[in-house]
Formats: sequence, C-alpha cells, structure tokens
Amino acid sequence: MPVAIKRCALIDERQKKEFGQEMLILSQINHKNIVKLVGCCLEVEVPMLVYEFIPNGTLFELIHGKNQALQISFSTLLRIAHEAAEGLNFLHSYTSPPIIHGDVKTANILLDENYMAKVSDFGASILAPSDKEQYVTMVQGTCGYLDLEYMLTCQLTEKSDVFSFGVILLVVLTGQEPLKLNGPETERSLSSNFLSAMKENNLDAVLPIHVKGQESNELIRGLAELAKHYLDMCGSNRPSMKEIADELGRLRKLSLHPWVQIDAEMETQSLLGGASTASFQKEGAASGYPTQEGENLPMNPSSSYYAR
Repeated sequence: MPVAIKRCALIDERQKKEFGQEMLILSQINHKNIVKLVGCCLEVEVPMLVYEFIPNGTLFELIHGKNQALQISFSTLLRIAHEAAEGLNFLHSYTSPPIIHGDVKTANILLDENYMAKVSDFGASILAPSDKEQYVTMVQGTCGYLDLEYMLTCQLTEKSDVFSFGVILLVVLTGQEPLKLNGPETERSLSSNFLSAMKENNLDAVLPIHVKGQESNELIRGLAELAKHYLDMCGSNRPSMKEIADELGRLRKLSLHPWVQIDAEMETQSLLGGASTASFQKEGAASGYPTQEGENLPMNPSSSYYAR
C-alpha cells in the first residue's frame, strides 16, 4: 500500500510537540473525510508520521496551482467543500473532547483518487479545553484564513474553524486567493472585499463569469449569504459545523436534483433566518464526465505527494 511520509522540517522541541499532538489527535479519528494516520516514528532524531497516500493533491492546487488547468465544475467544488465540512463536523461533534483544527485552509484539504475531500495537517490542532482560561495560546494559522476574533483574544474555538471554512467557501465561489500581497491595501483581503460587496448588494463584483454561467442566481446568492454568516465578526453568531454541513448538503441536493420538490411545511429553518433552501436551484448542468451522483470530475487527474 502506498503511503505518504510527513517529516519534521525543523528539529526543535516545538516541532516535536506538534508532531506528538498530531499523532495523538489522528490516532482517535476514523472518518472518510479525514486523512488516515497509519503509523509514526517519533523516538528518532527526525520525527515522521505515516499517512495513507492521497494522490490528487490539494484543493488549493485544484483552484490556484498546478492542477487548475483541469476542467473542474462548480458542482464538484461545492461537493468537495461539503465533504470538508463533514470532516470538520466530525472533529467538533463526534470526538471527546472536541478537536479544533486550527489551520483550516484549501491547502489542508487533500483530494483522493475520486476527488473526495480529506482534511489534513493537524499540527496546529488542539483538544477543546473545558476551562476557558486554558484557551489562551499563541496565535498561529494562515493569514487570510485566520479568525479575526481569535487574533484579538488568542482564544481558539470551534467557531474559529467556522470562520476559516467561510473563507474556503469564498475561494470556491470566487476562484481568488484569500490574500493578495500586491495591489491596493484595501483590496488585499478576499473576505473584506466580499463583505463590502455584500453590504453594497454588488456580489457580481467578486464572482467570476464561469460560476455565474454554471449555476442559478438563487444558489449562488444562497451560498454567498451562508459565507457571510460564517464570517461574522462575533464567533457566537456563527453556526456550528454541523449546521454548515447539513445546510451545504441540502443545497447540493437541490443543485443536483432541482426537480425534487420539498414540502415547505416539512423544511426546517435554514441558516438564513427562515428562508427555505428549496429556492436554491440549479439551471442546467456543466460539461465534463458525470459521476454516479451526477457531478463532474476533472478529465485529466494528476498526482502529488503529501510530504514535508
């Protein structure tokens, strides 16, 4: 069985502690949307973790990097985002104590041979403490994805992961990187630009033409409203990852099967404050090879190793 090796880049006590924490966390997880740890070697000069091999790179590479030339449909990107949300929901809701990832970003979402999402890299993760005073920690993560509330309070919570996932949904919607180092300072942050566009009711300013052509305005507007909710400056106002996974699941079903009518009286309240998700429907399908779920996958898959 092919495997991927993650080696410690810097040999110091902090790096060794992070490797040990990652091993501790992954050893208690078994979920289809989380990368599987199959072995480790820590009692050596250069610690190593051994993972299942994930052949198709990362979501970052699919959108921005070496795999971006592949003809990927928006429905497939939405499915990958939904699967990542399911993996994070498992960490938050089905482990005891809950696990906070701490560095949610497109580069930490691996893609297997079927382009299924696998959440990876738990070096910044923590077990949710029962005492709030234990939350105080050194801020770490990736610029552009970092929860602004976490940066101010140094308290990493499940809602910090929610904020970072909101940025991932923005990247899926816009195709842009979360942080631009060039250009005017006011335009460098994708989340700030997006929130400004939403406030001015000018979502088209940040959406690429191909997304507007593939999906209905109702679906895109619905996803944008959800992303806005995930990026709320106050963490307590953000939904849980369970609510996010459930909502994205409903939107995906309606996108793939717009002819299915959902009884409004049976529909639960959505995260948008009561609006039924039945209104978010897809207008036609994108080109590509359909899967058994009716989505489209890249035509020319390529491979990359997950190793450092």
